[in-house]
Amino acid sequence: MSATDPTRWSLTEAAIAIRNGTVSSLYVTKACLNLIETWQPHINCFIEVESKAAREAANRADAALVKGQILGPLHGVPVAYKDLFRREGRTLTAGSRILGQQVSPDTATIVARLEKAGAVPLGALNLAELAAYTTGENIHWGDCRNPWNPDHIPGGSSSGSAAAVAARLAYGTLSSDTGGSGRHPAAFCGVVGLKTTHGRVSRHGAYPRAWSLDTMGVMARTAADCAVLLGAIAGHDPNDPTSSRLPVPDYEWTLHFPVSGMRIGAPGGYYRNDLSPAAADALERSRSVLADAGLNVTPVEVPDPGPYSDLADAIMKCEAATIHGRRIRERPEDFSAPVISRNETGLHLLAPRYISALAMRGRLLEKFVATAFAEADVLHLPAVGFPAPSFEEVRRGGPGGVPDVVRRIARFHRPFNYLGLPAVVVPCGFSEDGLPLAFQLVGRPFSEARLLAIAHAYQARTDWHKRAPPALAEESAPEG
Repeated sequence: MSATDPTRWSLTEAAIAIRNGTVSSLYVTKACLNLIETWQPHINCFIEVESKAAREAANRADAALVKGQILGPLHGVPVAYKDLFRREGRTLTAGSRILGQQVSPDTATIVARLEKAGAVPLGALNLAELAAYTTGENIHWGDCRNPWNPDHIPGGSSSGSAAAVAARLAYGTLSSDTGGSGRHPAAFCGVVGLKTTHGRVSRHGAYPRAWSLDTMGVMARTAADCAVLLGAIAGHDPNDPTSSRLPVPDYEWTLHFPVSGMRIGAPGGYYRNDLSPAAADALERSRSVLADAGLNVTPVEVPDPGPYSDLADAIMKCEAATIHGRRIRERPEDFSAPVISRNETGLHLLAPRYISALAMRGRLLEKFVATAFAEADVLHLPAVGFPAPSFEEVRRGGPGGVPDVVRRIARFHRPFNYLGLPAVVVPCGFSEDGLPLAFQLVGRPFSEARLLAIAHAYQARTDWHKRAPPALAEESAPEG
């Protein structure tokens, strides 16, 4: 660990250093705030930086430590929240202007749980408007940009969450994932992004994109960091009756379970099409690393994911239209064109299509799990089939226009939102022009511990997660 620049540490390293008294929480928090001041004009990953509140929280953490009190596993560690989560007494934007200046009456459960675990909040992160777009563009709060190259998109809707972790501005962030909103930003920005099983984490206090698909997740630099974050937020919440009552494993402990002998399924067909040469090569190399770690990597057949994407699309559009329908009719000028067009479509879908998509879900999940995991413990898939495109490329669109670009970005993610399965994205290389590449692991329901253990084993043998955007070469630690 660098003794002079704590922003280069992982979340786990920072937590240990603070608890051991190697550095103070205030010192680490100031380092993050200094770096935010440098990066924010270039990548715009925050909607609001809460410098005063962060310093006050860091001082409280340091004072508690002097008294011998450890607040929790995140004692004094700076984190940031996608501005999709309510925090009592503060305004919530959800990346839009549509909500006005409403003050939140309470705090989202996962935010409250992180802060109870001792985390220091740095501020509210930028996101796609109403969590409804894939690129990180936002006409209301400004586009969020990719730290590896600000001319390129960071992905969305959890754009600020991924960009902040990649640029070393926060040790961990909260995200959401309804159709890939957490995973492809993680892939494009070169960080670990975890989508949880539907019901593993409370959604109370999160502004909805689509109730039946929304899942809350985390991003950090390592799988071990994600294990700490998940352990703090997972579990049943009386305020969210859809949250699971299943016991929460000790994710930090299960990281060290032996992975040798586990079966990694590598599907072909759909999951091999439309990959750039660099993405295909990185995918194969990551499988070789896992094989060297003792995992059995074998080809498997999985059901065609196309219908799952179509069913997820129907649910998402109908539920989004229900949430925003009145505003669409009365205040269309307050939406950006891409967002209103995506939400408005749901007003014209027939109810039987929506109801059928919901009714088929359990049966299709059972069939998928029985088939895909018959000879595999985990599926190894592409995260995104290509590195982050530039803003110019996205706006220009491909042969099918902008909607085709958006579809290609999310094509390996949306089926698992419909099925409610957990998935983790792990950085595994770079393109020729220095943009991150990643793979995705998908497991059975509530198999987050297994996914994180495999991701941890991979990261123990590679250093992609240790690489930072080149502009971070300068010292960023605070004085004093």
